[in-house]
Amino acid sequence: QVQLVESGGGSVQAGGSLRLSCAASGRMFSMYAMAWYRQAPGKQRELVARIDGRSTSTAYADSVKDRFTISRDNDKNTMYLQMNSLKPEDTAVYYCNAHLVLGVVPFDYWGQGTQVTVSS
Repeated sequence: QVQLVESGGGSVQAGGSLRLSCAASGRMFSMYAMAWYRQAPGKQRELVARIDGRSTSTAYADSVKDRFTISRDNDKNTMYLQMNSLKPEDTAVYYCNAHLVLGVVPFDYWGQGTQVTVSS
């Protein structure tokens, strides 16, 4: 089992930057594909970015491409999301996700979320 704790959220003006962190406890961190999701008030949770276990593959939502960068440090059991050129529409609770498939059984773990607020 994996426990995830996000940090780094806060309030920033449009055009500013924030760096989110997701610290994972437990073993086998490098085996998990990791991702950031976000959920704005009244909207469904959406995928922001994901990264595979060895950082060989990343993917981004179109809305954050070229502004956000996902990365991970397996030695520190930590994933990051560098967010630049923030916009008011980036305001949401950001969640960290760890995903692993054993055989055909998927396992998903979630953090408690961290609030990001971007003012215009």
